[in-house]
Amino acid sequence: MIPDDRWLAASWPFVRGQLPPVPARLLEVGCGRLGGFVPALLDEGYEAVGVDPEAPEGLPYRRVEVERYEPPGSVEGVVASTSLHHVADLGEVLDRLEALLVPGGVVVVLEWAWERFDEATAWWCFARLVPPAPGEEPSWLHHHQERWAASGQPWDDYVRAWAAEEGLHPGAAIVGELDARFSRQLHAEGPYYFGDLPATSEAEEQAAVDAGQIRAGGIRYVATRP
Repeated sequence: MIPDDRWLAASWPFVRGQLPPVPARLLEVGCGRLGGFVPALLDEGYEAVGVDPEAPEGLPYRRVEVERYEPPGSVEGVVASTSLHHVADLGEVLDRLEALLVPGGVVVVLEWAWERFDEATAWWCFARLVPPAPGEEPSWLHHHQERWAASGQPWDDYVRAWAAEEGLHPGAAIVGELDARFSRQLHAEGPYYFGDLPATSEAEEQAAVDAGQIRAGGIRYVATRP
């Protein structure tokens, strides 16, 4: 089952390739309103639970912050897709995940390094935006394009003020906190914005990164619990 979302569909082969064999007990942190990878995980034969205050209703979801999630037992794998950069207390969340994982358990993280969202990268994204379809909400990139224009600020000042207002954790800080608790197996940087750019492919974004036109915003990280 391929997730019905551009970002999730593009990320699914990577996520699936890092997980322990079926059947295993898995937890997805910050599965969001769409349910994240949980439907695909269940379809593969995993025992999966998605935790998010805005998760879909009913099983296999829990509408709660992961810090307050009380599972029936430990898990063999954790997936966190673009959820760690906006948690309230990064250290507390990662301590919780460490406690939930069995020794040798796998943590798979897909993240955004907002500190690498520089002006050249912003312009590249804005030039590739398409108008929202009728009845569709504008994307977060549409909102940034409008807010930046209205602010009158230099891009770096604008984006740093926004990140501080939102309490976002930099990608480098996320990786550092993960390394402090887990044994890193993989850390790679790559595309991120294509998920909200319907006319732009992941390969096109990677080509722009390789050419030095933009900075890689995406993080892929895999580790195990010692």
